[in-house]
Amino acid sequence: MTVRKQERQKAIKTLIQQNDIDRQEDIVRLLGEQGIEVTQATISRDIKDMQLIKLPSPEGSYHYSMPAEKKMDAEKKLRHTLRDAYISSRIQNEFFLIKVLPGNGPVVASLIDQLKREFIFGAIGDDDTVLVISTSAAKALDTQQWLLGLTE
Repeated sequence: MTVRKQERQKAIKTLIQQNDIDRQEDIVRLLGEQGIEVTQATISRDIKDMQLIKLPSPEGSYHYSMPAEKKMDAEKKLRHTLRDAYISSRIQNEFFLIKVLPGNGPVVASLIDQLKREFIFGAIGDDDTVLVISTSAAKALDTQQWLLGLTE
């Protein structure tokens, strides 16, 4: 069965939290046992995207782990994601609509919300679109300038 990137990465996160996994091939195998068919190359991209790290195990080997939250800079991740996935955007009143490559909308919306900017009421993302709601029409321009500045 093929699953969306977001669902696959959620399954990977669960696997590495429940198992000491030290090889990408083990992730491929464990996902396969759950009915999620993926290639090692896909897992390699997911590991990079999720910023997984390898930590020492008590036995002396290493295993994959999620990075500590304080190490994850949401603005840096947003900048990186927008640089790779941004397609276009437009404003109407207090709404700022961003088109991104498929699979990136939820991540971009979540990162925008995590940053808790005073001029942003909230963000909603689907597969390839993010709707950012600003606190006013004037603030929508601030939102646009800030977010487009991250794509440069």
